[in-house]
Amino acid sequence: MARGFALKIGAVLAGLVLIWPLAVHDDAGAWGFFGHKRINRMACFTLPPAMFGFYKRHIDFISDHAPDPDRRRYAVPEEAARHYIDIDHYVKPGEDPFTVVPRTWDMAVAKFTEDTLQAYGIVPWHIPVVYGRLVRAFQRGDVDRILYYSAELGHYVGDAHVPLHTTENYNGQLTNQHGIHAFWESRIPELSADAHYDHLVGRATYMDDPLGAAWAAVQASHMAVDSVLGIERMLNERFPDDRKYVFEDRGRGVMRFQSQEFTKAYEDAMGGMVERRMNASIITLGSFWYSAWVDAGQPDLDRFELQDVSDSLKMILAAEEEALKMARESLGRPEPNE
Repeated sequence: MARGFALKIGAVLAGLVLIWPLAVHDDAGAWGFFGHKRINRMACFTLPPAMFGFYKRHIDFISDHAPDPDRRRYAVPEEAARHYIDIDHYVKPGEDPFTVVPRTWDMAVAKFTEDTLQAYGIVPWHIPVVYGRLVRAFQRGDVDRILYYSAELGHYVGDAHVPLHTTENYNGQLTNQHGIHAFWESRIPELSADAHYDHLVGRATYMDDPLGAAWAAVQASHMAVDSVLGIERMLNERFPDDRKYVFEDRGRGVMRFQSQEFTKAYEDAMGGMVERRMNASIITLGSFWYSAWVDAGQPDLDRFELQDVSDSLKMILAAEEEALKMARESLGRPEPNE
């Protein structure tokens, strides 16, 4: 791995245990660790043969490091805003936020200021940034960067497909539905995905507009917000607490979760929305990876097959995880969705 990449990532570690800002979307690590890992893993199977061998060889790394941006959210000040966009903040009732908010970064900054955009989330603008880094990694044949940015891109693409990552009411806190975020994106797939979800989503396709694809994901997610909240609110009226909740041992102690009965009723009422949004994440991510490879000139990935993740990157990521663990323990903050 290039020394500059090691220094750039390693520099993040210097202040991790000294800073711990409260993020706006503090309750929400989209899809949970389970879901993010699953999206990255399944996206590998959408790739064409010229890419599949390389990604299959490194599938565990790409999957295992899918949650890394969530691990950083509370320690790196600029990280939190990359996971969401409160698109409804910018409009009055009845207005279409996707005509009010400019799609390009420069035009949005000119209209609302960069501070405002950072305060209410930048995920559709950050996805093309990471995409560009992945293109350059393919061009250089840099295995560390290819794997690092492939995993990172998967996280942000997954976040853009979560409806509650597109609204100020991201955890139902404005409608007395606190906790719906982790319920929708973590509890449901953890209970249902292995047994019921079909992730055969087809082959990745080339996308010539990464920014447009990011915005399309956000817009499709936002269209589902009313259903996500409204259906849960309706079911709340039918389920008493003793049927809605169960208590489970999660290592650190007994925690309260939505029951399997309530979860199934919610999924059924939504018509499989969680599975659809997860599958949309998978095919979109595979298409981003494929498009980055094409834009890089379709380098021969077979010549990278003998290269593994460098020891330097492994050490950096291990040190980052240890620093974040120390920061969490020193302030008593639990890992989101752990």
